[in-house]
Amino acid sequence: MGHRGNRTPLAATLAANAISTAGTSLTLIGVPWFVLETTGSAGRAGFVAFCATLPIVVAALIGGPVIDRIGRRRVAIASDAVCAAAIATIPLLHFAGVLDFWMLCALMAVNGFAHTPGNTARYVLIPDLAEHAGTTLPRAASLFDAVTRGARMVGAALAGVLIAFAGAETVLLLDAATFGLSALLIATGVRGMRAAEPRKAEAPVSLRTYGSELREGYAHVLGNRLLLAIVVMVMFMNGTDQGWYAVLLPVHAEAELGGATAIGLLTALFGAGGLAGALLYGAVGHRFSRRTVFTVCVILCGAPRFLVAAVTGTTLPLAVTMLLGGIAGGVLNPILTTVTYERVPDRLRSRVSGALTAGCEFAMPLGGLAAGLLVEGAGATGALLLMGGVYFLATLSPLVFPSWRTLDDGPVTEPVQPAPPVVPSVPSVPSVPSVQVSSSAPSRPTPGP
Repeated sequence: MGHRGNRTPLAATLAANAISTAGTSLTLIGVPWFVLETTGSAGRAGFVAFCATLPIVVAALIGGPVIDRIGRRRVAIASDAVCAAAIATIPLLHFAGVLDFWMLCALMAVNGFAHTPGNTARYVLIPDLAEHAGTTLPRAASLFDAVTRGARMVGAALAGVLIAFAGAETVLLLDAATFGLSALLIATGVRGMRAAEPRKAEAPVSLRTYGSELREGYAHVLGNRLLLAIVVMVMFMNGTDQGWYAVLLPVHAEAELGGATAIGLLTALFGAGGLAGALLYGAVGHRFSRRTVFTVCVILCGAPRFLVAAVTGTTLPLAVTMLLGGIAGGVLNPILTTVTYERVPDRLRSRVSGALTAGCEFAMPLGGLAAGLLVEGAGATGALLLMGGVYFLATLSPLVFPSWRTLDDGPVTEPVQPAPPVVPSVPSVPSVPSVQVSSSAPSRPTPGP
């Protein structure tokens, strides 16, 4: 990997992921604000978040083997195309005066179901694209996360301004356009990559072989104590993060901070911190113990913002907290991504990534729903303190469970069967990533705002 290779496929994938992520940030802010403006109900905002994220989990639960059979490139393209159509339909129906609440929920469900396979397809390509480009895996993983966080920052800031001046409907139309551009980049920039094309089935397609491939991914996660510990911790983090972004932050901003512009500012600061943290770790992170850095940063990245929002009613303290939390959070995903790539053989990567994503995002549908119900039952302050407490307890995991001691062990060697032959094919497509902390939007195992 020391030679200088062809960097175009890696650059195209990073650009597509950045554009798609920026668009997702628009929806992350635009949809909750649209619901609060049109219904005035935190409970309904939470229910829309539930409808949007439950299909994400379902898609992750069953999608791993499909990605390999159809091809990572094709899956990414198709995913973005469906998401573009679903998101564009929301404002178009609203402008026509025929958008019912159930339609909004259904369209967000379609978007969530289609979005996950595309995210996973892009994510699992990174090791092969890094090798093709002649760069190291830790550097590529850090770059992938930094670009993603930078896109979230830009998307969030743009969303706040656009909502204030043009309305949430315009934000959703812009998001639809970003999905289309992302699909185009993958279609034209990732041609001829063996790892991106369909894999010839090792056995005839059937429910039995599909189930066997699916079980293989989950068995690998369950058999690796560190991966399992990561999934459980990130599951709680992503669940409470979903409650924060889908309900608690919009409600707090509407009541105390002056509206959608504040949401855009705070989310952008968190993204800016995340970008700085990811770049910092990519530059000097190899000099320090992964476990020590991860343990400190995971405790600082999320819980403080819930507490600060609960006890203050002004923007500045929360803005500082979000920026610092973003820096800490930016360090997490490069570590988790590298560990995942090190411990999952190539032939299982799509299946295991699907299992990891399903586990890490399992609590996200309940996070948004619970936040909405807590606001209506215990008030915004009570909801912030309760969900912040859950987040804090989850982040104590690296201090409590022995499996985290292996975080510094490096690649785990195990007998790996040769990958099945690949046949040439046609273009294809696209979180969260797999094990990641979500920093602003659903994605995938990923902690990390």
